[in-house]
Amino acid sequence: SNKTYMTGKGDFSAEDRSGRNLHFGVREHAMAAIANGMYAHGGLKVFCATFFVFSDYMKGAMRLSSLMNLPVSYVLTHDSIGVGEDGPTHQPIEQLAALRSMPNMTVFRPADSKETAAAWYYAVTNGSTPTSLVLTRQKLPLYDGCAKRALKGGYILKDSKKEIPDVILMASGSEVELIYKAADELAARGIDARVVSIPSFEIFNAQDEAYKESVLPNSVRKRVAVEALTSFGWYQYVGLDGRIISLDTFGASGNADALFKQFGFTVENVVNETMKLF
Repeated sequence: SNKTYMTGKGDFSAEDRSGRNLHFGVREHAMAAIANGMYAHGGLKVFCATFFVFSDYMKGAMRLSSLMNLPVSYVLTHDSIGVGEDGPTHQPIEQLAALRSMPNMTVFRPADSKETAAAWYYAVTNGSTPTSLVLTRQKLPLYDGCAKRALKGGYILKDSKKEIPDVILMASGSEVELIYKAADELAARGIDARVVSIPSFEIFNAQDEAYKESVLPNSVRKRVAVEALTSFGWYQYVGLDGRIISLDTFGASGNADALFKQFGFTVENVVNETMKLF
């Protein structure tokens, strides 16, 4: 249901051991545990996939992937209230913070297909840690620039015209589109914004201090972070003077576009919250 089926590769079963797709049914914990076992045995690269909210059921096995240095790839889709009509039971809120807090787990929440390609490259080549690819249900734009920038974990997607920006806007995933457009609206009001995409906290935090300073200079204290999940973790980047547009409640059942508007994930709200810093 999240489009990870390998077409033409067959289905593994008791009758046919040659198939490369293994169907688990609604057994998320067993799926992740078996993926660990397959990787520990050797000879295969393995991934498993489900809706992001169901990572709760896999958490014990995902923790063992991290503890055992097993580079299993987790493809976790439907990453926010954008799930829509399925309602709060299927809309992840705190799950991203939970995975980001797990030692040795690398988490990517890509903003477009280029960042997704970079995340997948990292997942299948790093060789030592599991990787969670947290992907959106909604259609996303494609941004200019080289996908390799995402392998830094965070990077300047659209820079300010000034050497020192008036404000830094940062986001991950689908909300990058909001800050990208908000920067144009702010420019019309005379505010020069830098747009920063941070698909992976872990990888960005592992960069040297010079690089991190080049992206998020300490001299710029006006900062806004946007992510349609819990705010937990973003304070390390926005500081005491910044603002976070997040979702620290459960979601609601309804059309995705209507929900994003209801919870303040709009260009207009990003602009309004940013203006409060001035």
